[in-house]
Amino acid sequence: METAVNISNIDIAIVIGYFAIVLGIGLWISRKTKTSEELFLGGRSFGWGLIGLSLFASNISSSTIIGLSGAAYKDGIVGSVYEWMSGLPLIAAALIFIPLYLKNRITTIPEYLEKRFDRRSQLFFSGITIFTTIVIETAAALYAGSLVLQAFFPNLIMWQTVAILALVAGIYTAFGGLKAVIYTDAIQSIILIIGCSVLTYMLFSQLDFSWAKVLASVPEDHFSVVRPIDDSTVPWPGLIVGVPFLGFWYWSTNQYIVQRILASRSINDARWGVTLAGFLKIVPLFIMVFPGAMAISLYPGIEKADAVFPFLVTQVLPVGLVGLVLAGLVSAIMSSVDSALNSSSTLLVIDFIKPSNPNLTEADITRYGRISTIVFMILAALWAPQIQNFSGLWAYLQQMFSIVVPPIVVIFLMGAFYKRGTGDAAFYTLLIGTGLGIAAFALELMGLWHLHFTMNVGLMIFLSAIVFLVISRLTPAPTEAQLNVLTFNKTYISEGTEGMSFFTDYRNQMIALALLIFGVLFWLW
Repeated sequence: METAVNISNIDIAIVIGYFAIVLGIGLWISRKTKTSEELFLGGRSFGWGLIGLSLFASNISSSTIIGLSGAAYKDGIVGSVYEWMSGLPLIAAALIFIPLYLKNRITTIPEYLEKRFDRRSQLFFSGITIFTTIVIETAAALYAGSLVLQAFFPNLIMWQTVAILALVAGIYTAFGGLKAVIYTDAIQSIILIIGCSVLTYMLFSQLDFSWAKVLASVPEDHFSVVRPIDDSTVPWPGLIVGVPFLGFWYWSTNQYIVQRILASRSINDARWGVTLAGFLKIVPLFIMVFPGAMAISLYPGIEKADAVFPFLVTQVLPVGLVGLVLAGLVSAIMSSVDSALNSSSTLLVIDFIKPSNPNLTEADITRYGRISTIVFMILAALWAPQIQNFSGLWAYLQQMFSIVVPPIVVIFLMGAFYKRGTGDAAFYTLLIGTGLGIAAFALELMGLWHLHFTMNVGLMIFLSAIVFLVISRLTPAPTEAQLNVLTFNKTYISEGTEGMSFFTDYRNQMIALALLIFGVLFWLW
């Protein structure tokens, strides 16, 4: 099927106007950003609404939107489990780690490891996080974003597109800090949800709002998320031992995401924010995934999966709304890039530069934060176009998270729940666990290791947990200072809920979220 797209001048003007508005917001906020805490944590002043919207926007990339629709068209909706099941690790974050992080007033997640274990684990984890955030998250967002825009504007040159995206996101992030990131993320979330919702409504109307017509046009297992063990997307064991732990790492230990939780004005705002994000994460199933499935009966024969969403946008939506959805796609790119840049500069300055230079003034720290953001922006922009030269290898590099995630998951969970866990155990678990992951990665490159990466995560977590437990028993126990307010206490669950109504108590909200997620799971079984 012919999938050429045509964009009107009105739609182009809307996208350009969006760029200008976002840049203007960032520069306006920069006038009020004077201290390091304002730059990195927005003065710890954010309410639950902004936190929830920002969490949602930072997690949704342009490649996610394109990929979800394309996969639903070609292979089914199983890949969407990473989206709508995110609420479960968000519940774990609210119950376990939000109290630990906020009580200790940390600025970076690696700071928790320093307090609970030692500085070795902090520096190792911080270094790994910076590397993966810039090389994978930021560069991949720029690269994927340029490909998405090329689907709409074939004459765009990749390096120029990457440069513009990086420049706009880098400028308002460097000068406006986390406050600029969160405010623009909130706008981006609303634009994205509205644009994709309109597209879904118009597609469904063409099917007479009949779900039976949707089901009649797809293969029998197209809407099933529990797949055979040899499934290449998400085999059922991976759904159990891989997806939840990947989600836990992403939502509870990843600076890229958790930084806006650290910036909340209260523990209740943090918890309400992640609850809102959990409910919002179910929305893409209906406005990004299902449209791809609906397109099967309406527009059969689209050859390339990545062409499905651009084709639907330009064929179904009228002039003006196309520009709105394009602005949403651009916003998805920007929200991924700005969050990655801000979190990386925070890690570099707070975990490396500041401890090495204790006499730095607030102005010095802020200056270093802005300079590092610009440097990271340049590095990511330079690397992003090179990804196209490593297409086969890059597909494997996307599995790098299955290398770094397992030992991280183990030391955080053990740090919170196992009081006998020691600094040596944490550090060597990071070293050995990462080494095991790299070995499995190398064996896979050589064709000698064929375990799906989600199941690989489960196996590596098991091995890393054994390493942690053995070394903890062989090394001196932690001090009381390393345990006080740094390990989980069940009283934290109810803290701050005194006098709340049934509906404002986050625990009841999370029960509702969990029931909704499991309801969707059984519906799509």
